[in-house]
Amino acid sequence: LRSSNPRLTSEMSVFQAIRASRVVPSLVPRGIAQAPLAAGPAALLRGVVSTATSSPVKLQSSQPLFSAPTLGAPMGQRHAGVSVLGCGIAMVAVGGCAQGIGQLFAALVVGMARNPSMKEDLFTYTLIGMGFLEFLAIVVILIAGILLYSE
Repeated sequence: LRSSNPRLTSEMSVFQAIRASRVVPSLVPRGIAQAPLAAGPAALLRGVVSTATSSPVKLQSSQPLFSAPTLGAPMGQRHAGVSVLGCGIAMVAVGGCAQGIGQLFAALVVGMARNPSMKEDLFTYTLIGMGFLEFLAIVVILIAGILLYSE
């Protein structure tokens, strides 16, 4: 979708150069980077024309455009707030365990009120359920500690 109007085409190339300079500032030709924006589009056009006639920008293949940290590389900055946030979210499960223990003993009281002869069996089942909930709470606390002290 190219326009036949040369002025419109040159203005579009200026806008494309500005957009490219925002994305990859190291690839901007020097004439565009040094053109004053207050002078208007004419100065930018002169920069495009002058850089189009000069030598093209060469990319060095040995330098990457950006460098992402690898898995084995040490982090330069520790983000402690994120680990505290993860620990706090994990500790919500401890509240769920406490609520489960409360409901377990409430069910024990209701069951003993309905059938007092099953008192020993109901108490045994309650202790087994409480053991499962305590195990879950301990695992959650360990995971929260790992999240808190991890990087």
